[in-house]
Amino acid sequence: MTSSDLLLYCMAKRGAEQSVHSDWKATQIKVADVLFAMVKEVEDRPAVSLKTSPELADLLRQQHSDVRPSRHLNKAHWSTVYLDGTLPDSQIYYLVDASYQQALGNVSEDARKQLSR
Repeated sequence: MTSSDLLLYCMAKRGAEQSVHSDWKATQIKVADVLFAMVKEVEDRPAVSLKTSPELADLLRQQHSDVRPSRHLNKAHWSTVYLDGTLPDSQIYYLVDASYQQALGNVSEDARKQLSR
């Protein structure tokens, strides 16, 4: 999977907005100003940081060497996944979907109503 493929998938989510975090040289994807994905190069490899439950984050890190705690985000919840690694694309898409759903849970009710229109 490429960074472009992942960005296209993220931006297809209802209400997704893209911005650049210049300090981290990363593309942030948010819904109603709540971050759900951050795409960047890590160690010269394409990667994405995604939010999960701490339990899932631990499990993924134990099972896949290409899933690591995110450097600049809460390490209990945010994992960096290398896009060119051993994790199947389908699992990366699943993790994007789960991160998006968690972000929606942190969006105000009014904003969620706007997104459903």
